[in-house]
Amino acid sequence: MKKVGFFRSIHLKFVIIYVLLILIAMQIIGVYFVRTLEDTLMTNFQNSLKQRVNMLVFDLQEEMVKERGKEDPTKEEAVRLILKDYKNKSTDFSEVQAIDGGSLRIIGTSDQSRQGVVGQRTTALKVKRSIVTNRDEGSIQVDKQTGNRVWVQSTPIRSKGEVIGAVYLVAKVENIFSQMKDINKILFTGTGIALVFTALLGILLAKTITRPIADMKKHALVMTRGNFTRKVKVYDNDEIGQLAMTFNDLTRKLQEATATTEGEKRKLSSVISNMTDGVIATDRKGRVILINEPATKMLDVSRETVLSTPIDAVLGLEEEYSFDDLLLEQESVILDLSNKKKHLILRANFSVIQKESGFVNGLIAVLHDITEQEKIEMERREFVANVSHELRTPLTTMRSYLEALADGAWKDDEIAPQFLQTTRTETERMIRLVNDLLQLSKMDREDYRLSKEWIDFSIYFNKIIDRFELTKNQNVTFIREIPETPMFVEIDQDKITQVLDNIISNAMKYSPEGGRITYRIKEEDTQIVVSISDEGVGIPSENVNKIFDRFYRVDKARTRRLGGTGLGLAIAKEMVQAHQGDIWAESVEGEGTTVYFSLPYDRMAEDDWS
Repeated sequence: MKKVGFFRSIHLKFVIIYVLLILIAMQIIGVYFVRTLEDTLMTNFQNSLKQRVNMLVFDLQEEMVKERGKEDPTKEEAVRLILKDYKNKSTDFSEVQAIDGGSLRIIGTSDQSRQGVVGQRTTALKVKRSIVTNRDEGSIQVDKQTGNRVWVQSTPIRSKGEVIGAVYLVAKVENIFSQMKDINKILFTGTGIALVFTALLGILLAKTITRPIADMKKHALVMTRGNFTRKVKVYDNDEIGQLAMTFNDLTRKLQEATATTEGEKRKLSSVISNMTDGVIATDRKGRVILINEPATKMLDVSRETVLSTPIDAVLGLEEEYSFDDLLLEQESVILDLSNKKKHLILRANFSVIQKESGFVNGLIAVLHDITEQEKIEMERREFVANVSHELRTPLTTMRSYLEALADGAWKDDEIAPQFLQTTRTETERMIRLVNDLLQLSKMDREDYRLSKEWIDFSIYFNKIIDRFELTKNQNVTFIREIPETPMFVEIDQDKITQVLDNIISNAMKYSPEGGRITYRIKEEDTQIVVSISDEGVGIPSENVNKIFDRFYRVDKARTRRLGGTGLGLAIAKEMVQAHQGDIWAESVEGEGTTVYFSLPYDRMAEDDWS
């Protein structure tokens, strides 16, 4: 099991969650406290400012009512003095102006450095709005010169219900925001200190809660390694303590179940491993969960590649059977897994694994290699059929002729000799067939031996050809392409003579009148290749590779007529292979056939003989 890091542990998560909850709670309290305090301070500031402005409005009202509409320097001086006096009494005021309601002229300002604006029309929008709407207009703005926040307010001056002017003031409120900033710092500092103590307390609390869980985790890791002897310590009788007791009880039951399962598993594994047959087991969905070594060798697969693969795909039956079909299959299924490299036939028997309730848990397939059995059985059937066929024809002929002779044909001086000659011919044919079968039987025995000797194959081959050229009774031309240089090979002369006799006899049988037979020897590095070519009817391409099989004949009627048994080339193949050589044929239908065979050749041995 992968080890859990500290930053992923439940211990750290518990502490983080605990700290985050406290932090969120304190942030909510802090935001609510700061907002409420700020609103309270601003409200108190505005109420205090309103009381002082109302007193100022009352004093200015008396001065502005006197001789209203007339320009009186004395009145402006009195207004200036009133404004100056109020500014001196309140340090919060930055500037106070008095504006005439009719002309909107500034009739006084408390700022000594701005006395030049007296007598000018005001441009303040709040003044115009308060005179028109007859109500206070105020808001917080930023002083462009200092960059500090200020409270700007315009309050109308009334006389007998009529607005006769306005008081425009600029008050300092930056002190309030400075106080709020200090309060926020204090609050943040307190929050940080509280979080430190909360984190420490959370670590202690988390350790108390997570310690039993950590013990269970360690115990679970030990259980994954197969150790069920350890028990979890029970710290308390709370929910976690009850979980620990339940965990210990589960451990005991798992130990008992595992021991039983391991025993059964060892028995089953021993049985399956020692089986010579292949065994494949699947789950209830038909996917392979077990395959033994013989099965992997039979199917030429690896255990890793077939696990979790559907069994019908592993056996190559996906086109013919589904998994449900295999569950219902009562008889054996023959698997032909032959390819160009090897011949392989398997018999698969299927058995369903199911509970007493009938629920299907899976399928077991047992594979038997019946390749050799099938091959032997096929060869036996073919051999019996071929021998029976080959013997039946001459025996039938002989019986017919003998019955005719018995019926009185022996008295006929012309027919009797012909019947006797035919009977003799068929008898000789059966003798040749039996001799050929005995020859093959000898070569099939494991104790078969060759009598080898070193000979110059060029001279030897020419002698064989001379013998056929002297005894031929048809118009066939022999062409020899045989090197004159010596080529020494180690062979059994009697056996190779029989090979050459079979091949040359076939070439002469199938050569037309006036045809040619070409004899060649080709020298290679490790072998010599002997070839004999005729100009006969040839062999169809699909039959060329079959002519060396036992009892195989391309033209059966002509072969029987000429006395052939269909075993000559089969015997030649066995003899050449006994010399560690090879034999093959090439043919073009209508143009002729060339039979090749190779023999081992050693140049060093040739140098010794030379």
